[in-house]
Amino acid sequence: MEYMKGPATSNQGNILCCQCGIPIPPNPANMCVACLRTQVDISEGIPKQVSVHFCKQCERYLQPPATWMQCALESRELLTLCLKKLKSSLSKVRLIDAGFIWTEPHSKRLKVKLTIQKEVLNGAILQQVFVVEYMVQSQMCDDCHRVEAKDFWKAVVQVRQKVLHKKTFYYLEQTILKHRLHQNTLRVKEIHEGLDFYYASKQHAQKMVEFLQCSVPCRSKASQRLISHDIHSNTYNYKSTFSVEIVPVCKDNVVCLSPKLAQSLGNMNQICVCIRVTSTIHLIDPNTLQIAEVDGNTYWRQPFNSLFHPKQLEEFIVIDLDIVRDRKQGAGAGMRSNKHTLAEVWVQKTSEMNTSQQYHCRTHLGHLLNPGDLVQGFDLANCNLNDEFINKMNPHHIPDVVLIKKSYDRARRQRKRNWKLKELERDREGMDTDDERQYQDFLEDLEEDELIRKNVNIYRNADIAVESDTDEEGAPRISLAEMLEDLHISHDATGGEGAGMLTE
Repeated sequence: MEYMKGPATSNQGNILCCQCGIPIPPNPANMCVACLRTQVDISEGIPKQVSVHFCKQCERYLQPPATWMQCALESRELLTLCLKKLKSSLSKVRLIDAGFIWTEPHSKRLKVKLTIQKEVLNGAILQQVFVVEYMVQSQMCDDCHRVEAKDFWKAVVQVRQKVLHKKTFYYLEQTILKHRLHQNTLRVKEIHEGLDFYYASKQHAQKMVEFLQCSVPCRSKASQRLISHDIHSNTYNYKSTFSVEIVPVCKDNVVCLSPKLAQSLGNMNQICVCIRVTSTIHLIDPNTLQIAEVDGNTYWRQPFNSLFHPKQLEEFIVIDLDIVRDRKQGAGAGMRSNKHTLAEVWVQKTSEMNTSQQYHCRTHLGHLLNPGDLVQGFDLANCNLNDEFINKMNPHHIPDVVLIKKSYDRARRQRKRNWKLKELERDREGMDTDDERQYQDFLEDLEEDELIRKNVNIYRNADIAVESDTDEEGAPRISLAEMLEDLHISHDATGGEGAGMLTE
């Protein structure tokens, strides 16, 4: 008797297919794969052509019943949206794999290759690969319908400032653009004393009001008007109006504070200069360099007005200048500015050069001025002021001249300005011829004040050659490091060939 030296090996036998008779490994259906596929189609009931709706205005896809989604071509989000279209059909099979097949972006077709499995005759598992074609059909979404209508709105934010200059509005426009608060607006309308923002929902309007309250000192009121009422479902349709009033004080305004407010701010003089308006009003005393901030609540409790409007600025020439050093502060004095230098200046109007009339004053611009420079300021000695606080002041405490800013060659600065700003798309009504001059004033303020520039997106102007950051006249300029590259998107994310699909 002989023993087997190794383990016994069993060879699996083959059987004949019951349909075609070829030998195959045994399986529960006793049929080969080719015959099994002729007998059973596991993709039956799954549609091979499906339509998806696409809004060309906002470039979003419709996810039924009423949700619009932003999806890039061949993205995971778009694949999810396509598979949800087949959700009921795919419930009877097992989805193994899904992926896009490349198509021309302008063909308005999306092709998805699906791999599915299903248990068929006598427990046999059959796997199949097939393609589902999605036809992209154009349909305008509800939001775009409202934008195109232009008269449909549920809420409006009315922003007003009762001043002659629009510096605060130009600053507010740039902060809105930076934080993209304009994306939900249906329409922006410009009127004489402000802007109107129209919205499709009350929540978007409330968000804008909260942003304004954080950006500029203001106060707001809210009201609503009943449009319709359904007595059966007890639903009401309202139109809401939010009125936002910004404090009537702009940069470079001369103001006269009430004695009580001046004392609460650190015993500063009543006549101050507004050097900046952000979320608070920044004031400086040109006689002592003392600075203070007034928020919106404080202003509305103890309001004060501007003594002059910007058209009353006069040009002076500096005759002589003495820097004031080591000045003692009074009791209870507040913080002093480290960015300004106190100086005593003798100036003369450029319109009175043929006379010997000179004016003496103190100024906070000692770090900028030199004898012979031109400076802009307000003449308090030869004007009639109608203000309740300044009329009660001691005349000896009122300065003859308040200097505001150094004067540079505007045409030269404008010609060498190698940067630009973006603007809100708005309906302009009642445009003034003075708007361009006011806008140039705002651009100069950006060049001179670094703190304001932090809240503004500044873009490099490629049409103007880049020069040094310093000017020969000493005029302040914005450095190249503070500028952003202006991005122009003319094609979609697929690399330029999908633009036709979005515009057809």
